Amino acid sequence: MARVAKITSIPTQERVSVLETKVEAIDEKIDDLKVDVKDMHDCLDRTRDTLYDKLDIMLNEYRENRDRFYAHADELHRIQSNQHNELADKLSDLEKFRAKWTYLILGGVAVIGWLSAYWETVLKILE
Repeated sequence: MARVAKITSIPTQERVSVLETKVEAIDEKIDDLKVDVKDMHDCLDRTRDTLYDKLDIMLNEYRENRDRFYAHADELHRIQSNQHNELADKLSDLEKFRAKWTYLILGGVAVIGWLSAYWETVLKILE
C-alpha cells in the first residue's frame, strides 16, 4: 500500500518522464540483445561453414584412402586366417598324437591286467 501511495504522490508529469526513461532503458537492452543474437547467429553460421569444410576434407581423404585401407584390412585378414589354419592343423596333430598314445597305454594296461590274471594259462600254452 505504501508503494501505491508513494507513486500517487508524484505528479503525473514526473511519472510519465520516469516511465519514458524506463522504456528507453528497455529499448536499449532490446537493441543490445538484438546485436548479441545477430553476433551469435553469425558465429553459428561461421561454425557451420567451418564444419562443412572440414567434413568435405575428411570425406575426400576417405575417398582417396579407402582402397588402400581395405586392401590392408584384406591382407591382415588373410594373414590371420593363415595363422588360424596353421594353429588348427597343429592342434589336430596334437590331438591325434594324444589319442594314439592314450589308446596304446590303456591297451598295454589292459593286456598286463589280463596277463596278471591268466599268466598261468598263458605259460601252459607257451610250454
